Amino acid sequence: MSNECRRRIVEAIHQRGPLTLAQFMEIALYDPEVGYYVRAARRSGRAGDFYTSVDVSPLFGELLAEQIAEMGRLVLGEIDPDLQVGASPAFDLVEAGAGNGRLSRDVLDALERVSPDVYDALRLHLVERSTAARDAQRETLGRHVKKVSTSGSDLPAHVTGVVFANELLDALPTRAVVARDEGLREVVIDAQGNDLVEREVPPSTPALAEYLARLDVRLPPGFRTEINLEAVDWVRTAARALERGFLLLIDYGHDAATLYSASHAGGTLAVYTGHVVEGRDAGRPAPWLRDPGSSDITAHVDFTSIRQAARSEGLECLCVVDQMHFLLGLGIEGRLSATSGSERDQIVRRLALKTLLVPGGLGTTHHVMIFSRVMGRTPLRGCALARNVQSPGPTGPAIPAFKE
Repeated sequence: MSNECRRRIVEAIHQRGPLTLAQFMEIALYDPEVGYYVRAARRSGRAGDFYTSVDVSPLFGELLAEQIAEMGRLVLGEIDPDLQVGASPAFDLVEAGAGNGRLSRDVLDALERVSPDVYDALRLHLVERSTAARDAQRETLGRHVKKVSTSGSDLPAHVTGVVFANELLDALPTRAVVARDEGLREVVIDAQGNDLVEREVPPSTPALAEYLARLDVRLPPGFRTEINLEAVDWVRTAARALERGFLLLIDYGHDAATLYSASHAGGTLAVYTGHVVEGRDAGRPAPWLRDPGSSDITAHVDFTSIRQAARSEGLECLCVVDQMHFLLGLGIEGRLSATSGSERDQIVRRLALKTLLVPGGLGTTHHVMIFSRVMGRTPLRGCALARNVQSPGPTGPAIPAFKE
């Protein structure tokens, strides 16, 4: 299948000329027939190419449900009577990049138990581009399938509730640029016979330079980095759809001051195959060109631009906090001392919870960004410890099985 993906990329280059990195990634990851993400219902876990928090244990969804329950009660007006929305209020829960629905299932399992009022009012919307993954959602959700209001490739146009996404932005097609003495150059993908190669050309759009200017970033000659215009557009679209409620994003990345500093002078683009990560190595062919369609391609998220995009659409940033402090605010420590179940179950549970918290792994490489509309500066449990966390800084190599 990867040979067919390469053939389609080469054919596209012959028809359209060299592709931007984003156009290349769109085919390699999202082509309906040969794209990496869309051909299978699931890509993570032991049998996949990487782990996410969802793969560690259903406890991640259980803890996330605690935050969603609090948000749900606020949206439904059960905390503030002035926010009452009628006798039969509805609460939209939208998962973007939902895959086969595993995370939504884990969240709904917990919501049904800890907040039946929110669960009863809930309308679930699953946003997923992969047909194979959407086809698997019914079986994955089980008894919760009755809560599904929509399942498709696009965000709903009107949302009163919560839009959330776990590791979505890092996988959106991104562009790449290199600073040279003569100015900014864009990295594009060209073909030499059946081989794919990178070239540097004048930027295909002024939006690249404008993006850096908004951040007041001046790249020194030789500096290579990624600029994800699509991630910014996605956040703006999600913000416009959110009429009242919260936008909750979980991903790995840095503030612009770190992402565009010397610690990342070669960029962050990488591929994940069989739980092995490969980044750019000067003097060697780019690993993402070797076997397109057969591996994940990802880049770190620019949190500063995400905040700018959300604010430009009228959202208020409530917090940016690393996953460890987010989960501590939701009471994960109490679950570490849980005594129910067999001794083996208790050990498995404690190991899973520690994996979600571990510094240098998921606990500190991943961050939670929470925004709101028409909710004021509502104090949320997941944001309670955000003041103790500095702006995301450089991180060393994480456990290879997890994206970092």
